[in-house]
Parts: sequence; structure tokens; C-alpha cells
Amino acid sequence: MRVAVSGSHGLVGSALVAALAREGYDVVLVTRPEAAGAGPGSVIWDPEHGVVEAGPLSKVQAVVHLAGEPIGNRRWTETVKARIRDSRVRGTQALSRAMAAADPKPEVLVSASAIGFYGDRGDEVLTEESPSGEGFFAAVCRKWETATEPAEEAGIRTVHIRTGVVLSKRGGTLERILPLFTLCLGGRLGSGDQWFSWISLDDEVAAILHLLETAGASGAFNLTAPDPVTNRDFTKTLGRVLRRPAVLPVPRPVMRLALGSELADELVLGGQRVLPRRLEDSGFVFTHPDLESALLAAVNEDS
Repeated sequence: MRVAVSGSHGLVGSALVAALAREGYDVVLVTRPEAAGAGPGSVIWDPEHGVVEAGPLSKVQAVVHLAGEPIGNRRWTETVKARIRDSRVRGTQALSRAMAAADPKPEVLVSASAIGFYGDRGDEVLTEESPSGEGFFAAVCRKWETATEPAEEAGIRTVHIRTGVVLSKRGGTLERILPLFTLCLGGRLGSGDQWFSWISLDDEVAAILHLLETAGASGAFNLTAPDPVTNRDFTKTLGRVLRRPAVLPVPRPVMRLALGSELADELVLGGQRVLPRRLEDSGFVFTHPDLESALLAAVNEDS
């Protein structure tokens, strides 16, 4: 099978491309013309202007769409929020329309989304059947998923992967906090009662491959481990794995001052208690179903 991948330089995308190659897939990059890796056979796109070459998409059987502006790297000014929203919605719309226009069309689209879809829901247990929540990023996720409609209407099997926090020392949340915990400066954030739904990088990649290969899979799938924990328990477990105390809490006002109130409240001090019900029902088996094994794998993975 030939698979086109956008966002191939990100944490998940780079690991996915390597896994696809190991499994014998023919990988094609969805990339800007000036980007590293662009070449004959690449799918060239300009997501800001909604332009994608449809021709090369007629030569692939599947597309995994992971591209999007990082959400937690800087304060959510109105400009940053527009980039977060537009990079996801416009890029997904353009890619979906190009897939629908290709002849022949790709058979499947696996498109990124996030558990931010559910908003901050306290202790409520959330599955794929749960409604969307409130807040900026929940609204972005709704529009992001709706942007695949051109592909769905063209009969392309479409999967939305609502991903939790991906654990890897090579990127994302864990990469940013490991130095603090290593120096014994780690601790719970705010009250520590907020739920933290996570997935190991290995399981994230394996789940995407599983959904590519499972013919009946369509719609939303939560890509989170079956054992969500509170921020307090995550902190304790990471401290135990690293053999470092984790006793320096970061108060809520400090987080809001450092990150801005909206970003802090939605991404750090809020949380979602998410279960991967549809993923497990589809036959997927987690390599790292518990947090301690996932953290051990993450901190010991090759750089």
C-alpha cells in the first residue's frame, strides 16, 4: 500500500513514517515545495492558501494527515489562535477536497484530532459517544473534524484520531518536563486533580497502523491508553520512574501568569478522563496499557 503522510517531521509523523517503512509500505510525503524531503512523487501543498496537488494523490491508497500548528508552545494571542485554527481547518479542507478530486481516489483518510474535543470535563468518563465541550480548542477540534467532509462525501473511509498526550522524551510534554524532574524540580500542576489522558508513542503509531488496516474502522477513535490518571498520580509515577522526588507544586496563579489564563486553563489546569472504547472494541491491544510501563519505555527510548 502507498501511504501519503502530512506532518512527517513532527513527533508522531516521524515515528509513523519509520514504522510504515519497516512494515513495507511505500511512503509519500505531503510537503511544501521548499521543504526537506520534497521530490518526485511527493504531494505538494500550500495549506495556508488551501492548495494541494490532486494528481499525486491518485497514486496513493491512503492518507494520514497529522499536520498542524503546535498548540502549547506560546501564549494564545489572537494571532496564535488563528494560526492554530487555520492550520488545521484550512489544511484539512484542502487535502480532503484534493482527495475527493483525485482519480482514482485514495481509499482511506486518517486525520488527526485531539481529546481537546471534549473540553474540561472534570471527573466525567468520556468515550467517543460523549459530546464536544466548551472552550477555544474544543471548537477548533469540531471544525477540524468537520473539515474532512469532502473526503467522506466522496466515499473515502475517514477516521478521526482524537489523540491524548503522547509520551516520548523526543518531543511534546514529556520532553519539556523531564529536565525539571531530573533536577528534582518537578511537581503537580495546580490542584493535581485534573485528569491526564495519555498514550505511549509506540501505541500511538501502532493504533494509526491498525486503523489504516481495519477496513470497517471509520469515525472518531480516542487514541489514549485505557488507564487515565490525575496530574498528581502522573507526577508521582514519573518521579518514581526517574527515582527523583516530585514535591514542588506549581500553583494555579503561577501557571496562568506564565502561560496566559486561556492556555493554562484549557491545556494544563483542565483535563479529560478519556477511554479508548472504540479502539479496544476494534481489536487493538496496547503494548503499554499502564502509565509506569509507558514512562519507562519513553525515558529509555533511543534519542
